Amino acid sequence: MQNLDYKLGTIVTMKKPHPCGCNQWKIIRVGADIKIKCLGENCGRVVMLTRRDFNKSIKTIVSE
Repeated sequence: MQNLDYKLGTIVTMKKPHPCGCNQWKIIRVGADIKIKCLGENCGRVVMLTRRDFNKSIKTIVSE
């Protein structure tokens, strides 16, 4: 995936699933780092990644 300008609230699919089984995440902070929140049922885990790591691990953008 190329370097894109991501927006708050964008839902993305990551290449590897979270241990809860879900691989869809919502972007909740954008800056030098990107903070994402797992959308798995009863999960809600929050992870912060550098833009470089985020761009390497993103698969698709589901909705903006």
